[in-house]
Amino acid sequence: MIHPDLLSDHREGAVGQDGQRLDHAEGTSRPMRSRIREPQPRGARVHGSSPIDQSEAAARFIAATEHEKMHDERLWDLRKKRDRVMHCIEEWEELRELASQIKQHTLANLDQYLEQFEAAATANGVTVHWAADGAEHNKIVHGILRDHGAKTLIKSKSMLTEECGMRSYMASVGIEVIETDLGERIQQLDNEDPSHVVVPAVHKLRGDVAEVFAREFGTDPDNDDVHYLAEQQRQATRPLILGADAGMTGANFAVAETGSFVICTNEGNADLSANVPRLHIASIGIEKLIPRIEHLGVFVRLLSRSALGSPMTQYTSHFRAPRRGGEMHIVLVDNGRTARLGMEEFWTSLKCIRCGACMNTYPVYRRSGGLSYGATYSGPIGLILDPTFDRRKYSALPFSSSLNGSCSNVCPVKINIHEQIFAWRKVMSETHEIPLMKAAMMKAAGELLSQPALYRAAITAADSALRHLPKFLIYNPINTWTRGREMPEAPKQTFHSWWKQHRMEGKAGAAPQDGGGA
Repeated sequence: MIHPDLLSDHREGAVGQDGQRLDHAEGTSRPMRSRIREPQPRGARVHGSSPIDQSEAAARFIAATEHEKMHDERLWDLRKKRDRVMHCIEEWEELRELASQIKQHTLANLDQYLEQFEAAATANGVTVHWAADGAEHNKIVHGILRDHGAKTLIKSKSMLTEECGMRSYMASVGIEVIETDLGERIQQLDNEDPSHVVVPAVHKLRGDVAEVFAREFGTDPDNDDVHYLAEQQRQATRPLILGADAGMTGANFAVAETGSFVICTNEGNADLSANVPRLHIASIGIEKLIPRIEHLGVFVRLLSRSALGSPMTQYTSHFRAPRRGGEMHIVLVDNGRTARLGMEEFWTSLKCIRCGACMNTYPVYRRSGGLSYGATYSGPIGLILDPTFDRRKYSALPFSSSLNGSCSNVCPVKINIHEQIFAWRKVMSETHEIPLMKAAMMKAAGELLSQPALYRAAITAADSALRHLPKFLIYNPINTWTRGREMPEAPKQTFHSWWKQHRMEGKAGAAPQDGGGA
């Protein structure tokens, strides 16, 4: 059932100068109000490197029916908008193919392009640092801040810094970090990680945000009007931005030939972070490189259309050198990327441009929420990336997929996501990173499937049993398949027996004709 607010023809939301509702970007997302107030479900329970139980966290999210419904419909709305703007570009598939080839070429020659980027950036007056992992990244950033006596840092959205655990590290050394992206700021105030790479707080309802702001800012907890909430956030955070000692950004793309980088936002928060303080630090993953400025147009055309269904972001900001009288540092971060580059089946995941299109189309993600994955990266792309950081901790995630291939179909750089998820399942099985019960069941299934006669006998027996066994023997705690599912009705005849019967009937009927023709 579709949310009634999506079906109504009210005109609330952004409108253009002609009074018509905007037909792109957030303007197309009709405001939806929850019908009931229910507590926001929290994410996966994380216990060190113990395997994340995504299904347990997903069950809690699904049980919060209002959150599950709104989350599903909001993301499906983004997916539909993506389809609409995609069809407006005749050469869309050519663009995807070109983007894929550019990324593939860059990754194949990454060492050369990184050296070129460093040389060009240095010539522009930028100080370039190299970080092998997240810990080194955090120490480098802290060192820069310490050298400048900086105690407050404003930061635009960056999944890389989430990956490095930078915010908690800075808190441990006495540096206050203030997120400038609205969604990230909400998540920071609520002590949560982002649940989506583009819309970090998409799992929250208006009431959840009102509760957070009431607790942190003393606002009215019963007022969940978006304009009221946005203004309260602006009033509370803008003074912190204007008084910050340093600013930090990530980067969507880094251009090797110019030593410059580009950030795409809809709020302009990256421009505030980069330009208000005199000190600007940019953390850039080494896979963000593209060779030349002429390649940028390919990715800019794909990024926002794939992410939000809008022709482009409100701000596409280019940074090349320090502002006048200021200082700029770039930290190029590896953190497992070169190791992934050497993984035959998984290296193309480095082509990802973090648009989130795979999440928006993915039924498991839409219904379980991003925080159920217990990782920086969630959804289909997370199922590929997370095990490269910690194979044991994220060993169960590749099984949280229907493998329907929709994620691969919408990927703007043509990553074979569902095939890599399947490849990870094989790896987990071969390296014994799956529960003993599941391993035993898969081994038994393998034995059964390798013996056709035994398999047919077992299927016939199982079908017969399903028709006659009492329900309590079928729906029990041991049979995890029936949790949340109805067991399909057992057919009276297997396909094999049907096919064998009809083949024999066909042969019997065909014999006289063959004989007559001879």
